[in-house]
Amino acid sequence: MNSTHILRKGFLVLLGLLFSASIWAHGGAAGTDTDQCKFELEPTHWLHYTAYQPNAFPAEDFCANIPRANELTLLVFDYQDMKYRDMSVEFEVTKEPEGTRVFFLPAAKHKKGTVELKLPNGVPEAGKYLIHITLVPDADKMDARTEGARLDAHMSFKAGGGQAVSKNNMLLYAFFAFAGLYVVYLSSAGFKSKVDEIIAKIKS
Repeated sequence: MNSTHILRKGFLVLLGLLFSASIWAHGGAAGTDTDQCKFELEPTHWLHYTAYQPNAFPAEDFCANIPRANELTLLVFDYQDMKYRDMSVEFEVTKEPEGTRVFFLPAAKHKKGTVELKLPNGVPEAGKYLIHITLVPDADKMDARTEGARLDAHMSFKAGGGQAVSKNNMLLYAFFAFAGLYVVYLSSAGFKSKVDEIIAKIKS
């Protein structure tokens, strides 16, 4: 097996790892029970959640850790179950452990199945926050058994901790570095000779 073939094989392996990391970036393939960015409003009935800070991190999305406080933040919720489009849903964000409300969207029906909460200044300080999602029964559909019944789900996130370099980004940097070295290897006889010598020593 020659050096060019070894480097080409390494390039393909790195590309495969990069692809795998992008698939598992949120803990699993979208739509499966391994996805950590979900609310279970009722047993087996889910709502998916994604956070964005488009001005600071235009190409990134977040879940349990949002990098900055005092930064435009979008919290986007996608109904995974069509029935919720005809139900009144209330959204609230509180600072924990104090329970101080930092955002509130009154109960409403969202026929498109997607709800975007826009926090122009994000959350006020670094720390832990809680997203509350509440199914509010329609007054004209309530009876003696359901009167006052509200189903509440919540999910926590941390804000203001900065952005760590993700596994996906590290693989992306490695991919481009390896690609650059591979191009130099193919185009420079001197560099190719040195690499071939190193590989020969490793193989021996």
